Amino acid sequence: MNTRAEQLQAFDRLLTIMDELREQCPWDKKQTMETLRHLTIEETYELGDAILDNDLQEIKKELGDVLLHIVFYSKIGSETKDFDIADVCNSICDKLISRHPHIYGDVKVENEEDVKRNWENLKLKEGNKSVLQGVPNSLPALVKASRIQEKVAGVGFDWEEPHQVWEKVEEELEEFKAEIATGNQDAMEDEFGDVLFSLVNYARFLNINPENALERTNKKFKKRFEYLESKAKLLGKSLKDMTLAEMDVFWEEAKKI
Repeated sequence: MNTRAEQLQAFDRLLTIMDELREQCPWDKKQTMETLRHLTIEETYELGDAILDNDLQEIKKELGDVLLHIVFYSKIGSETKDFDIADVCNSICDKLISRHPHIYGDVKVENEEDVKRNWENLKLKEGNKSVLQGVPNSLPALVKASRIQEKVAGVGFDWEEPHQVWEKVEEELEEFKAEIATGNQDAMEDEFGDVLFSLVNYARFLNINPENALERTNKKFKKRFEYLESKAKLLGKSLKDMTLAEMDVFWEEAKKI
């Protein structure tokens, strides 16, 4: 691994290249925070894919892309005299020191849960009006549900045992089934949301990340369906012309691969 001096040298190299691109490249000169925003989101998702695939070389590459965006935003901030990369680094350093009084102060903690509770309480003391203030509105719904539950659990609003959460899942399922019987579309959607929310909560008690779990299933389904398509193509058949029984043969093969 690189020494601290080599790491700092590499970071300085990136900052220098960013300065040069901002001055000399027509595309880079035109970019604003607004034009970069959707690209940053895309890069973050690509990093997430690499992490789920456990592809360490791809993770390294995608981390570089995300780091470039951080440096890019900081460069733009320096041009308007609002902030630069040093301000960004010092800001997060100050926050980390403030939020870890058990490391940089005299607060005692017993476990991870104590740390989480302290974190949320400190945020409220810093001026946050609500524990949920830090949950971005634009988060995907599944991720948002998970973050909401983590946040409120951090201040003690939580179930005590996993079986209580599962009982809540079963209760929500029964309410959902009851609304299906009525045929009320709006009520069905409302209850289905409650089912998903309670399942996300149960996943948290089992230390399962629901977003990762669902994405693993998406990838698994995609791979199996593509296998099915390839087999149909080899037979010169269209999936539309195959029976479910015929497709199921290849589906079961795909599950064994």
